[in-house]
Amino acid sequence: MSTETAETVESGAPAHRGRLAGRVAIVTGGSRGIGRAIVERFAAEGARVAFTYNSSADAATAMVRELGEENAMAVKCDVSSAEEIASLVEKVLTAWGKIHILVNNAGITKDTLVMRMSQQDFEDVLRTNLTGAFLATKAVMRPMMGERWGRIINIASVVGLIGNPGQANYVASKAGLIGMTKSIAHEVASRNILVNCIAPGFIQSDMTAKLNEAQQTGLLGMIPLKRQGQGADVAALAAFLASDDASYITGQVIAVDGGMTMV
Repeated sequence: MSTETAETVESGAPAHRGRLAGRVAIVTGGSRGIGRAIVERFAAEGARVAFTYNSSADAATAMVRELGEENAMAVKCDVSSAEEIASLVEKVLTAWGKIHILVNNAGITKDTLVMRMSQQDFEDVLRTNLTGAFLATKAVMRPMMGERWGRIINIASVVGLIGNPGQANYVASKAGLIGMTKSIAHEVASRNILVNCIAPGFIQSDMTAKLNEAQQTGLLGMIPLKRQGQGADVAALAAFLASDDASYITGQVIAVDGGMTMV
């Protein structure tokens, strides 16, 4: 990993060097967008990070080269498959012996109005976004309990709080993820495993780049800060929640949205 990568994060702000030193993390959907920003931030703060990808093998391989094979591992994984999740966890434990942090970030969209949405498209989105998070969480539970230390961070969305037309399947998956976060936080708090949820708002990404100018202008009009967020904004919060600095925070949903859902 280059000196520049170790000392800075995507936003250019100084990283808290060593805050995650000795920790082993898994980030699903970590080869691009928010997931990539989280992988890079965790590595900059001293963690070893395994991340999953589905179709972007070249990008994943390049990330491992950039971060260093001793610090990063890319695993092709369909998070909706219990078998592939089990294989992922086994690979990480074989390589690094422990798992301290899980970030459930992998997700898909298949947007359309409910009257046009097929049952298959509804179930596909829930299978990846919600069932995938359940499977990964269940798979890391025993290793974390063995350490009596764990951090599970679920990447939801502000639409899971406020809804969004044309995204009934995606919204249902993210609202379900928020509810699951709170339930699991109750279950594992006594084992010093903290479970929290980040709800990003309008974050610059491949997905938001597909919006037309009118759509982007409309969204910006709903944001008090009047700008899109960056993946680094979400990654900074994820790194905090993954660290000992957040040792008295669990079961929370924190929006990173420029004030979009302010109440």
